[in-house]
Amino acid sequence: MGVIQIDSVNVLVRSQELPLFARLGPHPRDLIPAATADGELFEYWVHEASHVPSAHHHLHRWQMARDHKWSRYWDLHQRRPGFVDDVLRRIEREGPLTAGDLRERVGKKGQWWDWDDGKVALEHLFWKGTISARRRASDFARVYDLTERLLPASVLTRPTPDEPAARRELLLLAARHHGVGTLEDLTDYHRQKNEPCRPLVRELVADGSLLEVQVEGWTKPAYLHPDARLPRRVDACALLSPFDPVCWHRDRNERLFGFHYRIEIYTPAPRRKFGYYVLPVLWGDRLAGRLDLKADRAADGGEGVLLVPGAFTEPGVDVAQLADALAPELASLATWLGLARVQVGERGDMACALAAAAAHYARQ
Repeated sequence: MGVIQIDSVNVLVRSQELPLFARLGPHPRDLIPAATADGELFEYWVHEASHVPSAHHHLHRWQMARDHKWSRYWDLHQRRPGFVDDVLRRIEREGPLTAGDLRERVGKKGQWWDWDDGKVALEHLFWKGTISARRRASDFARVYDLTERLLPASVLTRPTPDEPAARRELLLLAARHHGVGTLEDLTDYHRQKNEPCRPLVRELVADGSLLEVQVEGWTKPAYLHPDARLPRRVDACALLSPFDPVCWHRDRNERLFGFHYRIEIYTPAPRRKFGYYVLPVLWGDRLAGRLDLKADRAADGGEGVLLVPGAFTEPGVDVAQLADALAPELASLATWLGLARVQVGERGDMACALAAAAAHYARQ
């Protein structure tokens, strides 16, 4: 994948854990924190906030070196010149800290993006790559420290490519992860802009690093990675995070799978079509359905229940067959999360079949 998008929503599990479960099945829950502690991963703004291989750190330094247009920072810079440097000096002297350690807030904290001056200073230094961060397990807060304390010297001493060379490498990585994609697919992967990348893609086609192709039903040219292989069949059944690289680009979802998806977390409950936290279902080589999922960790006297309030199929999908395929996946997910059982609700065309399949699987 190359990029694991981070999201704080925890109604089921932290979203960044789900792409690994989709690919590996049950695995140690501390896999990402352990890799970060070992210096194999670092966090940066790539496809939104993301875990990224430390081996790719040099490919993002051109962005770190840029002056950004973040109005909160420039407002702070004008009001309190030298404050950001003071925050950096404190980290150098005292070691890791969180935004809360700076105690800059005046008044009650709001619900969304309510950053005080200390948080703004830390996020500016984080963007510039001067400091990096790891996540605190107890509350998911970023714990900031000097980058040289968090990443191996072998990573930080790697030569820094110029911006076009780094962008080209990111485009190639995106093409490798996608197999085939349009310009917009490739740029979206690492949140690059289209215009500076357009001539770079032409260069990659010219030197044979990418192959320009036409995909049936697509209106725009596509680019195939030379190492991409078409499997004879795809035997898969996986629950995908809304932020999984397979489905995070909504336009690509619709072009590839005919699958229309919108996150409904921020939609008022009466207006939700599928549910609060809905996971697309990969079955074979298509997105065949979606499940509304929730981990009720207090249910059954604290033993916990994996709730499936809604279960839906896409047009033309065999409901019973998909339900049978999903039953072991749900049981595995529940066990991995330390939940005692699966409970399927009544919403959706697959609800009855999935409830029966899950009950049958549990009895086996």
